[in-house]
Amino acid sequence: ALYISYTLGVSTSSTPVMPPINGDRLLRRIMDLASIGAIDGGGCARLALTDEDAAGRDLVVGWMNELGMTVTTDVIGNVIGTWNVGAGSPVMTGSHIDTVRTGGKYDGNLGVLAGLEVIQTLQESSFIPSRPISVGIFTNEEGSRYAPDMLGSLVYVGGLSIEDALDIVGIDGSRV
Repeated sequence: ALYISYTLGVSTSSTPVMPPINGDRLLRRIMDLASIGAIDGGGCARLALTDEDAAGRDLVVGWMNELGMTVTTDVIGNVIGTWNVGAGSPVMTGSHIDTVRTGGKYDGNLGVLAGLEVIQTLQESSFIPSRPISVGIFTNEEGSRYAPDMLGSLVYVGGLSIEDALDIVGIDGSRV
């Protein structure tokens, strides 16, 4: 069984509350996302900012909405879902859902979907963290269509201006 440790909330007992996540639900979400852009051999292809990437984002944003998260999308396309509980700045987890041309089912996706699973487990356990929790989907982290890789997170932290990022030309001649 998979267990998560909670250090963000208040427990009334001396032993931390550690309910198991729902591994079946997490695997089901991984497989549902992997079906978008599925390729022969069991992998998937969701290059950044393609129709397949958009369909994958729509699926994950739907799950965020079902969890009552506030969802925002910035200019470069980074999606941030926040469970607004507690006070202060959110604790953030996440990754990406874009893939290389012959990507696997778990790369990046697990970082995003595991964050959603933790939030749902907390909600089902009636455990309210002392701070909000955010889950991020960063744009073009693989860099297979647009260079450099980790583009979305680079813009997010201020390492590249949005103007420069939007001017990048992809391998297919498209601009971000």
